[in-house]
Amino acid sequence: MSVTAPVDKNSHVVLVDGSGYIFRAYHALPPLTRKSDGLPIGAVAGFSNMLFKLLRGQTDAARPTHFAVIFDKGSYTFRNDIYDLYKANRSETPEDLIPQFPLTRDATRAFGAAAIEMEGFEADDLIATYAKEAEAKGARVTIISSDKDLMQLVSDKVTMLDTMKNKSIGIPQVIEKFGMGPERVIEIQALAGDSVDNIPGVPGIGVKTAVVLLEQFGDLETLLQRCDEIPQKGRREKMMANIDNARVSLELVTLKTDVDLETPLEDLAVSDPDIEVLFDFLEEMQFRTLTNRVRAALGEGETDGIRKDDTKPDFEPPAEKTLPDNVTFDKSKYECVQTTDRLEHWIKRGFEVPAIAVDLETDSLDSAAANLVGVCLAVADNEACYIPLGHVGGGDMFGDDRPEQIDMDTALEMLRPLLESEAVMKVGQNFKYDLGVFQRYSLNPTPYDDTMLISYALAGGLHGHGMDFLAETHFGHMPIAFKEIAGTGKKQKTFDQISLEEATPYAAEDADVTLRLWKFLKPKLVAEKVTTVYETLERPLPSVIAKMENHGIKVDRAELARLSGMFAQKMAGLEAEAYELADTQFNLGSPKQLGEILFDQMGLEGGKKTKTGAWQTGAGVLEDLAAKGEKLPQVILDWRGYSKLKSTYTDALVQQINERTGRVHTSFSLAATTTGRLSSSDPNLQNIPIRTEEGRKIRDAFIAEAGHVLVAADYSQIELRLLAHVADLPTMKQAFADGVDIHALTASEMFGVPLAEMTPKVRRQAKAINFGIIYGISAFGLANNLGISRTEASEYIKSYFEKFPGIKAYMDAAKSEAHEYGYVKTLFGRKCHIKGIKDRNQAVRGFAERQAINAPIQGAAADIMRRAMIRMPEAIKAVEGARMLLQVHDELVFEVPEDKADDLMAVVIPTMENAAMPAVNISVPLVVEALAAKNWNDAH
Repeated sequence: MSVTAPVDKNSHVVLVDGSGYIFRAYHALPPLTRKSDGLPIGAVAGFSNMLFKLLRGQTDAARPTHFAVIFDKGSYTFRNDIYDLYKANRSETPEDLIPQFPLTRDATRAFGAAAIEMEGFEADDLIATYAKEAEAKGARVTIISSDKDLMQLVSDKVTMLDTMKNKSIGIPQVIEKFGMGPERVIEIQALAGDSVDNIPGVPGIGVKTAVVLLEQFGDLETLLQRCDEIPQKGRREKMMANIDNARVSLELVTLKTDVDLETPLEDLAVSDPDIEVLFDFLEEMQFRTLTNRVRAALGEGETDGIRKDDTKPDFEPPAEKTLPDNVTFDKSKYECVQTTDRLEHWIKRGFEVPAIAVDLETDSLDSAAANLVGVCLAVADNEACYIPLGHVGGGDMFGDDRPEQIDMDTALEMLRPLLESEAVMKVGQNFKYDLGVFQRYSLNPTPYDDTMLISYALAGGLHGHGMDFLAETHFGHMPIAFKEIAGTGKKQKTFDQISLEEATPYAAEDADVTLRLWKFLKPKLVAEKVTTVYETLERPLPSVIAKMENHGIKVDRAELARLSGMFAQKMAGLEAEAYELADTQFNLGSPKQLGEILFDQMGLEGGKKTKTGAWQTGAGVLEDLAAKGEKLPQVILDWRGYSKLKSTYTDALVQQINERTGRVHTSFSLAATTTGRLSSSDPNLQNIPIRTEEGRKIRDAFIAEAGHVLVAADYSQIELRLLAHVADLPTMKQAFADGVDIHALTASEMFGVPLAEMTPKVRRQAKAINFGIIYGISAFGLANNLGISRTEASEYIKSYFEKFPGIKAYMDAAKSEAHEYGYVKTLFGRKCHIKGIKDRNQAVRGFAERQAINAPIQGAAADIMRRAMIRMPEAIKAVEGARMLLQVHDELVFEVPEDKADDLMAVVIPTMENAAMPAVNISVPLVVEALAAKNWNDAH
């Protein structure tokens, strides 16, 4: 988002010599290519990392208030008119650097910074003009460059920074290099010349001689007028023969400080990047490490996929441990239980303590498909055991591959009284997974606590909640990694193939760590005042979700095959159309061939070349061309859309059908978001596209069993309703109470259009603003969404706040709460910690503030959904054969016998609509819409 801010004595203007830095990064860093297509990106990587570091700053003094990256527009400038051989000696640009030039501009804009270039001027001239203007206004200026040509600008207010060497260049450093201060640099260069830029200077006069002469005669002009007085004959003759060269050279090396800038200095104010644009760029470049650094700075993360901990990796772990150093883990005390006698001993010990840790070992991370391999118990610190039940490898030396272990049915029946005893608390880590496996073996451990969810209630949004991270953070202990005993890659063993000698310490340690985490974290719930959050929103949910995952949802293989065929036909039709438009046949899936068609054969503008000389044809390029009315790019976009639907959904879903059940069993993550929303994976059913007709057809393949129907129950505009409640908006609340179209009402209020005369376009604009406000949308974002100017978008937002002043008051209060406490709360007391809210970097802080605005609304909606899900098993118990299958966004999906659909909806709707009660009395009615149909799509 472009913003304007005055420049004064409190400002710090940072100007990056982009053109110079690209070359330095290219030569200083090792070659790097993008894995997907071999595009050279080494210089772009170095450039992007520098941008991130500079914009974040390390100290208040280093942090910029105004920032820009300055580039050379082209090779021809006004200096070529002065001296036609200027820079004529420059070597050819390396072939693999050429395609990286436009990418550095993309990087600059992606990070929210200004990318400045002007025809006819070098980057140095623009830097000089900005620097002098900022200096005149009292600002401090830092020029990111080591180029000696820019040293003429150094002063008390202007310094340079060589980021490659982390070296600051001030007046003393200029004197050290040239022998004189910055004010004499151009005179020295005029005499000494520059072979790189082909500045003639005076042949035979170097820097040291130039300094001697200038000290002797005072300044260059005096020297030129009196050069016949130079005592040394050789120097005198050289100077007298090259007076004109010296004057031309002075003109060439003198930077212009009066360029009529197209972008005012004030417009270089540091602003928030568009997060979607930034991550799209980083993803396109495949900068995994930098992406993780940026996500860490913005409070995001990604699933690590190592353990079944339902969490995200942590890029900013606490700096200090929270337990004394005397915490020790003695694996020698762990026992492998292989006889019923020893199992009886451990069961007896379990009944002697108030809580035991329970952990299951399986051969898969998919609880619906996993086979039980063993059970782990812990009853006290360093008192834990592993009970193998399904190992098939690692037997004795005489060739028996199956080691000694108790019969599974026998062991589970022996464990049942302990696991189901109300007198003993069962403690698990991500216990949803274990409960899902237990349920398939007809066991129902109760009561239970989940250390992952306890941590989530305490620190949601601060860090991840996986066992490894929690153990290292709180105990300074890193548990055994699975790869240490199972190997990696194609040779990795499943747990049932691992020897008991290796399996026992690994498995028992999990239970030991889990019990210790429970003893350490559970008391903190009271201290942090989140006991109610944990007890009402977290602890009851795992058993509910485990049943949903085990139920799964039926998928029609034939329908998927039909859709795949239909998409293939659509693709074939689009291929034929593309061939006709291109007047030749080519591979639509080949970026190289497509680029040649678009940019070489058809001569379209807007392409970017790769290392091999092929044109880039990413979605952004094609969308820009399509927006200009070009037909072929739109055909390609449509073809790609069908191709993705086919490969990602209709083809892939068939592979994810469980052979045992004939259904798809997604995995729901309970602690992966800041706000309490659930997410799903393997497959991710929340990402099935629903905005296009073709995307919605994917849901046609999700069907009910014979004689049954699916019921989809969806909260209507729940986040807007909650916004009306928390911001206390009388007009909106009345509209919701009266059942008025809230988007039409907003449009009427903002644009003065009577409801009866409302057009779809005006309503659509109001809808974009309504939903955008919830997410703290900027004028930049709204302008992109609506295809309008930023000025017009700013006016829309301003008008919105004037019509609904309560929203602005709510937003300010949310940001203030986050700044004061580091978190915001939902209506139900959930703490949504906002990372980066106190960050000194404006971009990071701005992103955090937008999170703070959204989190109480989205979090409250998530809490209400959790409350509804927790109550649902009891509510639908009276409807025979009814099962809850999915939770996707604001929707619950059920399966029920066809003749019971109305009965089910009669209990589901009020359960969802009243889920907030009695904890919170929402002043706006929550409305749930439900439909029954044979497939998921028709149930909407």
